[in-house]
Amino acid sequence: MKIWAAVLLAAGLWAFTFGLPWGNFWIKIGLSVALICAYSFYFQKPKITPSFLSVLIGLLSAALLYGVFYLGYVLSPYIVPGAAAQVGGIYGMGADCDPRLIFGLLLLITGPGEEIFWRGFLQENLMAKYGNKAGYLLATLIYGSIHIFSMNFMLTMAAYVAGAFWGAQYLWRRDLAALIVSHSVWSAVIFAVFPVH
Repeated sequence: MKIWAAVLLAAGLWAFTFGLPWGNFWIKIGLSVALICAYSFYFQKPKITPSFLSVLIGLLSAALLYGVFYLGYVLSPYIVPGAAAQVGGIYGMGADCDPRLIFGLLLLITGPGEEIFWRGFLQENLMAKYGNKAGYLLATLIYGSIHIFSMNFMLTMAAYVAGAFWGAQYLWRRDLAALIVSHSVWSAVIFAVFPVH
């Protein structure tokens, strides 16, 4: 019950964040992530064991994923009509926000919070209930699918790719600290430092 209630909560918050035109997008996503993170904390204390290896793996995986997204941006116009405009639409969300605020929110709130919820809570519980592979696939499917509220094909596909990447990393090592580093650094860099558009 707690698993599917969590999915409904996340879907409602993502619909609010992406679907309602008023309010600052980055503040809304930060609040939404804080709420789902609080939900997961209520039911389950996350297993975070930081180490030098965790930080190293996190930084390397963030760099690898950035490379994947850069390559995807270069190739996407040849595969998806209007891809460049859709990518521009992603970066246009909350464009009036100070990049330093975006960087801080992504690095300190949304990156850690999303990994605590999506991998540390949801994927962990789905793997315990349905087995490792099925739980991983189901968590990835849910993570990507709730981004349909953005009405942006490229963003939804990006969520599937990133979700599959981080989910596989969690399946491999169960190292939530590495995932927090990876997600936080990757998102802060790709949105606030070196955008791929």
